[in-house]
Amino acid sequence: MHPNPDFLAQALPAVRDLAPYEPGKPIEELERELGIANIIKLASNESPLGPAPGVRRVLEAELDRLALYPDGSGHALKQALAGHLDVAPAQVTLGNGSNDLLNLVAQAFLAPGRNAVMSAHAFAIYALATRAVGAEARVAPALPADAAQPCGHDLAAMAERMDGNTAVVFIANPNNPTGTWIDRDALENFLGAVPPQVVVVLDEAYFEYVQQAGYPDGCRLLARYPNLLVTRTFSKAYGLAALRVGYAVSHPALADLLNRLRQPFNVNSLGLAAARAALADTDHLAAAVAINRAGLTQLSTGLAALGLPYIPSVGNFITFRVPDAADLNQRLLRSGIIVRPVAGYGLSESLRVSVGLPEHNARFLETLGRLLQS
Repeated sequence: MHPNPDFLAQALPAVRDLAPYEPGKPIEELERELGIANIIKLASNESPLGPAPGVRRVLEAELDRLALYPDGSGHALKQALAGHLDVAPAQVTLGNGSNDLLNLVAQAFLAPGRNAVMSAHAFAIYALATRAVGAEARVAPALPADAAQPCGHDLAAMAERMDGNTAVVFIANPNNPTGTWIDRDALENFLGAVPPQVVVVLDEAYFEYVQQAGYPDGCRLLARYPNLLVTRTFSKAYGLAALRVGYAVSHPALADLLNRLRQPFNVNSLGLAAARAALADTDHLAAAVAINRAGLTQLSTGLAALGLPYIPSVGNFITFRVPDAADLNQRLLRSGIIVRPVAGYGLSESLRVSVGLPEHNARFLETLGRLLQS
């Protein structure tokens, strides 16, 4: 096969220069590579509890409708979300996961000559979505490792990176992969200083897990900041990662812009039905949050006992520092445990582990201790 087909020269330079996003290694891939079984995956911040019991029932009911297109407007889910969040349905935009919404914002507001501002160690998709449309990704340095929020967003540094060509600011609260968070006062001070023509994307993918006093609910800020857009997902606490359902909440005019770009039927019928069932089961969500809270304690206590520095997290994962992270990751894989290397996030000496069930967390900690001693 020709190593350099002629059509490659026609691809947009911004696309040719992209490095693809690398998701967590699937269990099936590790089974193929190493021929091992009894694998646990703690790499992609998935819910160990899985979806609510009612989700399975609605999925089975939807199977008889697979020959029909989904509701392209997602009317029923938008109504349910509007009631749950106390917003108008016209403020909601549905996405194929919240990643879809991040790309829609980039398509709507970014272009060559414009820039988006984001923090170091923030979610990789922000820079990818920005560069894919030919815009500049301006990455502000994160807070130092000894700060109250180690390696978290430095909002002052982000403000300094803004200029007249800034069209979008991406903020993750809490942030992946650091698990750090921004309190209400700091966020509002920042939003008040952002020019009104700049769209601020507040990524709250892990919103449901956070229980710290002072943590802001972005949806409650929309009335005061019409340039704010909040993204959330059903992939994390609700346990629907395979179905890819996310949403944005914003000023109706901003939602209207995104809905003009949104692909027809970008959320499938199974996802729409499952998300409604998940949203309605508040007991299951509370159980998922409780398991996560206990798991964070179990992991942080175990990492401390092993003498490993870690970043205190309010998400469903912990990033910790180890000697030779790349080698340790390979040895964990050979032991049947998948965690996430975060060198691509500028944390080359660290690994990220997702919270699992108690027995998964215990096996990870036991294996990690044994490997560190060998």
